[in-house]
Amino acid sequence: MNLKYNIVVFTILVFTLNSFAQNKSTVANKTKSSGINWMSVEEVQERMKTEPRKVYVDIYTDWCGWCKVMDKKTFTHPNVIKYLTDNYYCIHFNAERKDSVFFKDKKYGLLPGTKTNELAADWMRNKLSYPTSIFFEENFNNPQPVPGYLETPTMEMILKYFGENKHKTTPWEKYQKEFKGEWK
Repeated sequence: MNLKYNIVVFTILVFTLNSFAQNKSTVANKTKSSGINWMSVEEVQERMKTEPRKVYVDIYTDWCGWCKVMDKKTFTHPNVIKYLTDNYYCIHFNAERKDSVFFKDKKYGLLPGTKTNELAADWMRNKLSYPTSIFFEENFNNPQPVPGYLETPTMEMILKYFGENKHKTTPWEKYQKEFKGEWK
């Protein structure tokens, strides 16, 4: 009985550690391969204390095919990388992360009975869709979720809409009609 118990515990431990290592490795590889400085929620909150700026959050899951396409195509485009780097703090947030995250002095874990982290659900206004891009004003104010895969030209339009504060003066429909994109 003890031997079976030890084998089960050991097996669970190995899979848990392997999963944790893969998640850490995945974030590190995404930073290296895309050139985007992906930060944790905690790191961005700390940076906000000395240098407030807008925040871009990519909410993804490991099983999401369109999330992987966006990683390979949109997040590797030089103009996307440069614009994000110059204008936003960036967070690559796994909606199904199992560990807790602290945001604005509140602890967020998994939603009861789901695989979804409470913070991801909150940011997406409980409309779970992957990938989802969240655009925040400085200090995590006024979150604007944009669900779905964003190709580079669409990403340019949305990044500039929020990055240049056009959202404060121009309705989206008008901006969209008048926008002249440069990124292909």
